[in-house]
Amino acid sequence: MFDTALHTFTSPVVLFFVLGLLAAFVRSDLAIPEAIAKAMSLYLMAAIGIKGGVAVSKSGVDATVLAALGAGTAAGFLLPFFAYAVLKSFGRLDRINSGAVAAHYGSISVVTFVTAGEILTGQGREPGGYMVAVMAMMEAPAILSGLLLARGLGSRDGGAQSTGEMLHEVFTNSSIVLLLGAFAIGLISGESGFVAVKPFFEVGFKGVLCLFLLDMGLIAARRIIDSRAITWRLTAIAIFLPIVNGLVGTALGVSVGLDAGSAASLGVLCASASYIAVPAAMRLALPEADPGIYLTMSLSITFPFNVLINIGVISAFAAYLSAGAGVGP
Repeated sequence: MFDTALHTFTSPVVLFFVLGLLAAFVRSDLAIPEAIAKAMSLYLMAAIGIKGGVAVSKSGVDATVLAALGAGTAAGFLLPFFAYAVLKSFGRLDRINSGAVAAHYGSISVVTFVTAGEILTGQGREPGGYMVAVMAMMEAPAILSGLLLARGLGSRDGGAQSTGEMLHEVFTNSSIVLLLGAFAIGLISGESGFVAVKPFFEVGFKGVLCLFLLDMGLIAARRIIDSRAITWRLTAIAIFLPIVNGLVGTALGVSVGLDAGSAASLGVLCASASYIAVPAAMRLALPEADPGIYLTMSLSITFPFNVLINIGVISAFAAYLSAGAGVGP
């Protein structure tokens, strides 16, 4: 556990994130231009998508891949129900905001997933490429659950129409289109086709990720400084949910036969909270929900906690469970 945590804290990608946090807290004028940040985001999603597709083209779709997809989809649908109960009771949020926030905690963070992949690979526990598909599958079920909890499907206030518009927004979201599209390209082209673009997508990947996390650190810290809507109860929930969800997701991954790296990756997906696709969907389907609550919780509290602490905890937990179950690293 100590070695895993030490490796996490000494990883350049984590240290760049810490640098962003510190720069914002001391009110430095350090900033990444928005156009460059968007370009880095597109690059990272394309890279992780195509590399995942190539990996699956090599391994093929077997029972393990199908089990991972099923586990991820089920987790995406069910986790918001637990989050909703906690937010309503302990967090003291109303029904609309509880449903909106719950959707974020059943969905995923691409950047958290990519960061965890780099850390796990450095530990010799590289997740399976098929985990990219699992990640993409967890977006829509969580949003559907959140909407159901917030006001019910097909409600008299226009819920059915909003649901259709919301689903269109989710499935045509740029991150989903690019991730699935790049995954399909890697799957079709295979390892031989990937050779021509491999230098572009592999050599610069870690460097771009470092700069992107620097920007995320700046954004997360500045939102914390400016936030007025977050209570101590919501802060505690934003830390409690990723811990519980991460451990449950990891245990689920090991139980369906995933290796330690892939089980940890599923745990990280369950622990993370969306701050891109789900906020866009909630703005459309639940405009009365407060973005100051769900964005601050997911981006400014849960995201830093996962990157700095929880990825290391989940990785160690996955290694422990896998060793006990006799599953490979």
